[in-house]
Amino acid sequence: MTAAPHLSAPAHLPFFITAPDGTDGLMIAAVVTLIVSVALIGVLFLTLHSLPERMAHKGQKLQFEIVAVLCLLALFTHNHLFWVIALLLAFIDLPDLVSPLNRIARASEAVADISPPDPLPPELPASAPASAQRGASTGGHHA
Repeated sequence: MTAAPHLSAPAHLPFFITAPDGTDGLMIAAVVTLIVSVALIGVLFLTLHSLPERMAHKGQKLQFEIVAVLCLLALFTHNHLFWVIALLLAFIDLPDLVSPLNRIARASEAVADISPPDPLPPELPASAPASAQRGASTGGHHA
């Protein structure tokens, strides 16, 4: 049995007006649109947020680590200044200062006829027992 419309209702109702026992299709469409748009905005935000890290990935390791820490600080503190600093640091190519200094040191050693120092003392082979390694490090005396 169909219910008769109210006397004050117009003859033609818009499509989004549902009957009392019907499904509200406009609300379902609005909920689906809301969920999809929130998910897409979240993906866009996180993609934009990781932009400095992706740019600094090609640079030096130290520069990448600093940019990554600044991006994490910006994400957790909601302080946009950290993100801007990370973006600027990712754009800048830091000069390599260590390599020229090492070349200068090697050239100075060659001119002065000094042999370069050994970087590390020789270690025992990995197959040696732990007691031999302990004895070698304490001078052979056991306490």
